[in-house]
Amino acid sequence: MESLYLVFAGLGVFLVIFAVLFNKLRVANISVNEALAQIDVQLKRRADLIPNLVETVKGYAAHESVTFTKVTEARSATMKATTFDDKVSSDNMLTGALRGLLAISENYPDLKASANFLALQEELSTTENKIAFARQYYNDSVLVANSLVTTIPTNMFAGVAGVKLRDFYAVENEADRKLPDVKF
Repeated sequence: MESLYLVFAGLGVFLVIFAVLFNKLRVANISVNEALAQIDVQLKRRADLIPNLVETVKGYAAHESVTFTKVTEARSATMKATTFDDKVSSDNMLTGALRGLLAISENYPDLKASANFLALQEELSTTENKIAFARQYYNDSVLVANSLVTTIPTNMFAGVAGVKLRDFYAVENEADRKLPDVKF
């Protein structure tokens, strides 16, 4: 009879440990999903700002149609992206296109002085900072989840919990990794 109690006690301890580790894995997975959703929110915010920015710049630089087309195509790709890889790729494409658009403004002093353009540029800058923060938060969440998936004892329950390794949000364009030249 005493050995039966020990078996039930051991089974109880195992079930408690299983529940705790299972829940820890699920919470980590939910955090990663939430972090990715935050990136989506910020990318949508940026995409909503872009038409206003493009229209403002168009008024001053109508002959820069190639740049406007690139920005519009990149924005469209960002809005249509559904998979993680598509989101990263379209985000990087849009970032590059926006750099080209903002570079155009350097050639138009009246545009640079426009209150509307300055307000849009400030909004875009704030949004870019929020996107960077959201990417960092996502990568931090992925680090926690991946650590749980690959380390003992939680790795034994990862499959049962439906949690798998996730990809980090990384810079695709090697040029974005280089330090800019600063000249005085």
